[in-house]
Amino acid sequence: MIVVVQCASRKQEDAGHLRALDGRKVMFVANPNGAPCDENRVYARPDDVSDTGRSWRSVLMAYNTDPGDNPLKLLPAWQPYKNRTYRILADRYGPERLYILSAGWGLIRADFLTPNYDITFSTARNVEQFKRRNSHDIYEDFGLPSGFVESIVFFGGRDYIPLFRQLTERVESGRTIFYAGKTPDVGDCVLVKYGDPFTNWHYQCAMAFAEGRLRS
Repeated sequence: MIVVVQCASRKQEDAGHLRALDGRKVMFVANPNGAPCDENRVYARPDDVSDTGRSWRSVLMAYNTDPGDNPLKLLPAWQPYKNRTYRILADRYGPERLYILSAGWGLIRADFLTPNYDITFSTARNVEQFKRRNSHDIYEDFGLPSGFVESIVFFGGRDYIPLFRQLTERVESGRTIFYAGKTPDVGDCVLVKYGDPFTNWHYQCAMAFAEGRLRS
């Protein structure tokens, strides 16, 4: 079984960055044109062309293939987030059975070295527009490896369900979505309700599952 949990906006202060050739940190956002001016940073989308001529996504893939001693200090995908749920899940299931559903990168394994980014599907009023990924935006999201046969459980908000379904649609062994509140209009996954919605309910739901207090 594979556990998938959505990403979070709050990240560790020491989360590493990819860098442009001139040394500036790259911050990945959904709409770089709307980002604030900052001469010390480069704002980009993950699939924008970098200053090496390759997409930033390709740059990141190459870095993960041969990170050496990790000079950019990128963190494994579960580590940049401040909420302790990610650590609990990583300890419980290990990096090979935990995936992060990232609004910036797609479905990435917990040990995939990931740069700092600020992209979300959240439609909350306090989310700045340049950070918000829309459903029609085109991303070359990372997905599961070919031949994937294990069942999957997902913990995340309603805004992340479409991407989860899209990136796991070829999985034939079963997908379970935990949700809160109104039942999602989903016919190809098993749905398990976790009460009424409250702020970040999916963290408590995931921890209850990891501790054996909740079943799929």
